[in-house]
Amino acid sequence: MGPGMMRWGYNMGWFGMIIMGIFWIAVIVGIIFLIRWLFVSTGVKGHGTTSEDSPSEILKRRYVRGEINKEKFEQKKKDFGY
Repeated sequence: MGPGMMRWGYNMGWFGMIIMGIFWIAVIVGIIFLIRWLFVSTGVKGHGTTSEDSPSEILKRRYVRGEINKEKFEQKKKDFGY
């Protein structure tokens, strides 16, 4: 073994500590992004919410946009029990 062959990592001082800190921060950030990507790709939503709107919200939007008139709006509300 030549001089410094086994002790290279220990003689780096502050520079080595900074590099190791950056390395571990990058690992942690990478894990966070991986977990976030997995949740987004599988469609998992927080707090039990769904991506679909309720039928009453869809009905209200259709009425506001003018797709249905007031009579149809009131009839659909009665049909669905809103």
